[in-house]
Amino acid sequence: MSASKSESSDSTVIFQNDIKNEVREIGEQAIWSLSSCKPGFGIEQLRDNNYDTYWQSDGPQPHLINIQFRKKTLVRFVSIFTDYKSDESYTPNKISVRVGNDFHDLKQVDLLELDEPYGWVNIELKNDDQCIKTFMIQLAVVGNHQNGRDTHIRQIKVFAPNVERKDISMPNSSQFSSIELSMYSRLR
Repeated sequence: MSASKSESSDSTVIFQNDIKNEVREIGEQAIWSLSSCKPGFGIEQLRDNNYDTYWQSDGPQPHLINIQFRKKTLVRFVSIFTDYKSDESYTPNKISVRVGNDFHDLKQVDLLELDEPYGWVNIELKNDDQCIKTFMIQLAVVGNHQNGRDTHIRQIKVFAPNVERKDISMPNSSQFSSIELSMYSRLR
């Protein structure tokens, strides 16, 4: 597991050119939940592609972001956008990244320590050089800069490898040798 900040000064660049064609964003396929949020600062703001809005937690740490998929899903990166200059003590400096099948078997795969981050931080999820296949990802903010209590995270994106689908061709019904098989060759 490794985290690396985008090397570009442009805050809208998530990945460098060599990677951006290899991944696709899959966050819309997930069910998102938060441990807490202030009214008007929830999941919608975390996913609205606007760097001026943000999720703000409301309560004791750890602050949790849960990303659940309906089926086991291949994930290559989780990318978060933070802005220390605007958010100061609300900016996370320690984030635990956990994966598993559900809330009861999550295992920490990375512990990020961020120093006054600005822009996208890409968290590569790999196990033995393979992307992780999981039902659930949990980001747990366990510490903020200046010992702040609540957290601001401006955006989160989840990326899977960009795998081309192979078309599965159905044999022509004339290729079946019996009437019984031909009857089940088409969807009705």
